Amino acid sequence: MDGWFDGENHHLPAAMPDKKISSELFKRIQNEVLDGLDEELELERADEELAAAGGRPSTEADRAARQLYFKELFRMQSELVRLQEWIVAKKQKVVILFEGRDAAGKGGVIKRITQRLNPRVCRVAALPAPNDREKTQWYFQRYAAHLPAAGEMVLFDRSWYNRAGVERVMGFCNDEQLEEFFRSVPEFEKMLIRSGITLIKYWFSISDEEQEFRFNSRIHDPLKQWKLSPMDLESRRRWEAYTKAKEDMLDRTHTPEAPWWVVPAIDKKKARLNCIHHLLTQFPYEDVPKPEIVLPARVRGKGYRRNPVRAEIVVPQVY
Repeated sequence: MDGWFDGENHHLPAAMPDKKISSELFKRIQNEVLDGLDEELELERADEELAAAGGRPSTEADRAARQLYFKELFRMQSELVRLQEWIVAKKQKVVILFEGRDAAGKGGVIKRITQRLNPRVCRVAALPAPNDREKTQWYFQRYAAHLPAAGEMVLFDRSWYNRAGVERVMGFCNDEQLEEFFRSVPEFEKMLIRSGITLIKYWFSISDEEQEFRFNSRIHDPLKQWKLSPMDLESRRRWEAYTKAKEDMLDRTHTPEAPWWVVPAIDKKKARLNCIHHLLTQFPYEDVPKPEIVLPARVRGKGYRRNPVRAEIVVPQVY
């Protein structure tokens, strides 16, 4: 399947490379690649690029569904901006956890939530594996360092629940550490809530077959191969162990104070819309009065002269 990506539009498959691949599968892969584009670009180019790439033209139903997705996404992104303004004005502290198997779509929904927001208000915490020093700390310590101050919202792309998932399945923690985690996490989350933090926990749920498809799509997409680590590939082999770990985690850490919300995520676009819609319902936000913005006149000083930029430091005008 090498050579799927043409020189100028390398984000789209150029043609069906192998007759053994069904047209339906080829269309799914094209849609998967298109999904990596920003929504405005996908909205503008989807039909013409699919046609140019030799793909099957979209049906009226396909086009209607895509238009509805864009309409609802842009509408809810404007609501997220209103929510952001309310969080700042009311000095709220918000933590949202995104958990799920590899390739479940966590990064995609985080991208669409943060796309229009102020990064000084809404930031993403995606922590790497702990270093040797962090391994000796209280387990929650490195996560606590990323918690929000008043007027901030933090989205954790994976969180302290790594211990109940990847660490458990891959043998990075022992049974005693795991049990201590399950004893501690409800109390830790109750402390966060008592401190004034709004805590929301999402689990993105996909099927065995869908994860296999998404992994294969990443293998053959040069722009997404960086998302596949050796750990991701090993997780594919241990699907059943992850299932047991997930079920145990949801059962033991779903509390009245900090419940889990499961997002069916086989359809990425529906999952994003459903998650964002649900997120917006978790806050009693409202419009925040804003003063009228007036652009001041520029002060013009006598004798001001703008010096020319030295030619040797100007970026070459290739385009």
